[in-house]
Amino acid sequence: MPTDGGSSVPRRQLGRLLRQAREEAGIKLKDAAAHLEISLARMSRIEGGEAPVKLIEVRAAGELYDAPEDMREVMLGLAAAAKERGWWQAYGRAIPSWFELYVGMEAAASRLRHYESGVIPGLLQEEAYAAFVLGADPDTPQAAVAQQTQVRLQRQQLLSRRAPQPPQLEVVIEETVLHKPIPDRAAWARQLAHLVNISAARPNVSVRVIPKERALHLASFAGSFVLLDFPAIRLRKPEPSTVYIEGLTGALYLDEPEEVNTFERVWTTLDRVALDRNDSDDLIGNLIKEYVDD
Repeated sequence: MPTDGGSSVPRRQLGRLLRQAREEAGIKLKDAAAHLEISLARMSRIEGGEAPVKLIEVRAAGELYDAPEDMREVMLGLAAAAKERGWWQAYGRAIPSWFELYVGMEAAASRLRHYESGVIPGLLQEEAYAAFVLGADPDTPQAAVAQQTQVRLQRQQLLSRRAPQPPQLEVVIEETVLHKPIPDRAAWARQLAHLVNISAARPNVSVRVIPKERALHLASFAGSFVLLDFPAIRLRKPEPSTVYIEGLTGALYLDEPEEVNTFERVWTTLDRVALDRNDSDDLIGNLIKEYVDD
């Protein structure tokens, strides 16, 4: 995965478009690399979105491939966008390199579908809950927890941004997640209320719950994941949908059609077994009363 700065999504899109233009021109990778005076290894990394590319190289590639003018314009625009630093890069080591790619992809997505079986998703976490989750490892310094919490809160701003249009966020969580409170009962009640309030206040956000009485379903074996879809920006082919699966020390990014189709089937199952938004709100509302009334 790219770790050398710049915006990862435009770079991935540019690499894919360069490869498409080359293949349409009937030029082999090694021949293109030789003509552009780029090593074969770097040329491969450029097309894979794993290496930065200079504007002069993009112009030369467009000429070599005899790409249409509109396609060349898009490629140059993507090359310029790929040089821009994301806000998250200012936080340095507070964001692991393997997660930095996801933050960039999340910011570029037009639709996010998140299934969660363990914790409330980061984009929906209140500050106190986020701090507790991020501080679950007693070896993590408090200063690091505070910085990571601010990163998480800043990520949430994409849900209310004006431009580009905010992504559609669809969240499905297991009811068992709602029965794992943090020690601060008042903060936990606020967290639960936030799930209902944000769903009601923002038309681009929905939160649905799978009741604990439901039988095992396909997602029970898939585990938590995010399915990201991307908008077409004057590209012949948009950035492919990607499945993100996070672990403690790294993450998987799956974008092969067969892999994505499998998780599309999982999401169809989730859509069937989850309560609708109103019933989900009622379920969460009843839990809130327990923590407010006690």
